[in-house]
Amino acid sequence: MDQLTQKELVRARYGGIAEAAGATSCCAPAASCCGPVGDPNSKSREMGYSEAELAAVPDGANLGLGCGNPQAIAALKPGENVIDLGSGAGFDCFLAAGQVGEMGHVIGVDMTHEMLKKARENAAKVGARNVEFRLGELEHLPVANNTADVILSNCVINLVPDKAQVYGEAFRALKPGGRLAISDVINKAPLPAKLKEDPALLCGCIAGAATIAETEAWLAEAGFVDVRVTPRAESRELISSWAPGSGIEDFVVSAIVEGRKPAV
Repeated sequence: MDQLTQKELVRARYGGIAEAAGATSCCAPAASCCGPVGDPNSKSREMGYSEAELAAVPDGANLGLGCGNPQAIAALKPGENVIDLGSGAGFDCFLAAGQVGEMGHVIGVDMTHEMLKKARENAAKVGARNVEFRLGELEHLPVANNTADVILSNCVINLVPDKAQVYGEAFRALKPGGRLAISDVINKAPLPAKLKEDPALLCGCIAGAATIAETEAWLAEAGFVDVRVTPRAESRELISSWAPGSGIEDFVVSAIVEGRKPAV
């Protein structure tokens, strides 16, 4: 599948998720990009979000998507600037906004018009003045150089064909000394052809997953130091629920991806 076709598949899938979620208020659609989501909060608890975090965002911001909790490793501080790659309906953006406070700023970037509309509506509900949402692709971030102290992302980079370009853009957008706090799906064993070529799994965070070695190499090539890609063995049960009976949990795992832009 060529990159443009892959990107349009993902865009259409996420647009449908946003529209379906809007039709059912705070509840996500029956099938999300990462498997069935009957209860978004339940899925998010499995990813490591606390009850306090789930209660801190506006209704409709949490669609139960993702594969981990980048907030847990971000160590955000008051006054910091944050960019969220693939911000969806704004869940992680609103959590980050609460941590960086009025002196900080959060930018969510998403390529899906429907998700942006939903995120902006959610921001309006709570009068979030330190959060904004911008239309853009992760390979070409709509931000200036040296904008962010921290870049977050939750299970989105695996959906992008040119991951090396994403990490290069992340490096450009970070201030010197800035850091990555990313949850993503990593490939741990070669996918059988029938899984690798399944469009549903390509849009569902599976078929596009890179290996640890590839991810580390892309980060180093972009210029990052202190690179760590840490698989989360406890994610096996969550991943198995995305495509029950397919055995995908034997081939991919959720991982924490970290790196730092040198200070000088």
